[in-house]
Amino acid sequence: MRLNLRLPEVKPDHIVIPKHCPTAGCNGKRFYPRQKVKKKVVDAKYKQVEAWRYQCGACEHTFRVYPQGVGKQHISQRVSGLGVMLYLLGLSYGAVAIVLESLGIGIGKTSVYRAVQAVAKKVPGMKQAHLLDGYRTRAVGADVTSVRCGGKWLQLGISVDAIQGLTLSIDSLPGEEAEQLKAWLEPILDAVDADVLVSDDADAFKKISDETGRAHQVCKSHVGRNTDALVEELSALIQSGHDHSLETILVSSEQALADLATLKKLIHSRQPEEQSEVEQLYLRYAAARKPAKGRRFDIAYRMRNLFLDRWTLWPRLTFYRTWRDAHGNLNLDGTNNHCERSIGWWVKERYRSMRGYKREQSALNVSRLIAHAGNHLSHGLDLARLIA
Repeated sequence: MRLNLRLPEVKPDHIVIPKHCPTAGCNGKRFYPRQKVKKKVVDAKYKQVEAWRYQCGACEHTFRVYPQGVGKQHISQRVSGLGVMLYLLGLSYGAVAIVLESLGIGIGKTSVYRAVQAVAKKVPGMKQAHLLDGYRTRAVGADVTSVRCGGKWLQLGISVDAIQGLTLSIDSLPGEEAEQLKAWLEPILDAVDADVLVSDDADAFKKISDETGRAHQVCKSHVGRNTDALVEELSALIQSGHDHSLETILVSSEQALADLATLKKLIHSRQPEEQSEVEQLYLRYAAARKPAKGRRFDIAYRMRNLFLDRWTLWPRLTFYRTWRDAHGNLNLDGTNNHCERSIGWWVKERYRSMRGYKREQSALNVSRLIAHAGNHLSHGLDLARLIA
């Protein structure tokens, strides 16, 4: 997990003259300074600051204006930001309180918890219904993961910009059925005006791309690893000589081993024009029959299914070879790595040091906050904007 967080500063002499009256319904624009007041704060440098009491010329309401880095709370924004930063880096709420106490900044773990949750609630975007305003991308990557929450597994859906790698949203899901995933993902695809979906090899995502009219890129890494594993398993079974199902479709063991080796080569070259070669592999085993109910699938039928699946998957597997963005660039790499990194860095990395979240909203808040910080790696996330 890589984060770039900028802590709020405390400047006791920097007070901004108010421009709006805090009283509801008052449109007053003229304010008069009435009194300086002292305010004790919990901060790493200052024990006390001075605030100004102003009076509205319209409604005569008086209110306080605090210096930069200080608000109504007795804890400075710098200390709140430090607590948030330590928590995101892996410490528990209690551990953060202990660290701050050792630095002479005594706040309780409840205050740390409140600071983290308050900041997380102000994170812009990261929700299906409230994505980053006006953000557009032609390709969206999507995946599902789970975290332990209140003793149960909570399903989270993560969507990313498959070109730039920015996290678009992190949402809780009721399940992983195709219709449930479609209800979550389709509004996101519409909001960013995407015409390409990038995902793993799950059938639910294939159905979503077909039903929503989007092109689909299946992660080449997932398919490559799964194919290599199946080729090795089937090759070992053929070489053992215990299964004679290939004889019923007039295919020799040597031919079957050669076909598996060919598929392994093709699955790593992944050229669009090679689909016809995969089709020929499938046709050699198309006559294999499904075993009777209750009996295990034999080698011939398993090879038929493997070649059939890869043949029909080929356009989705090689889509990135020919797709171009609005500028004519080949910007898809054929993987769903941006989504995998988003899950690993922004969800799982913090979650691994915990025994699970207590509340669903906490799981969403923390994951969204870390992802939002991850989206600002280049110039850093200014915590002052979220804490103020």
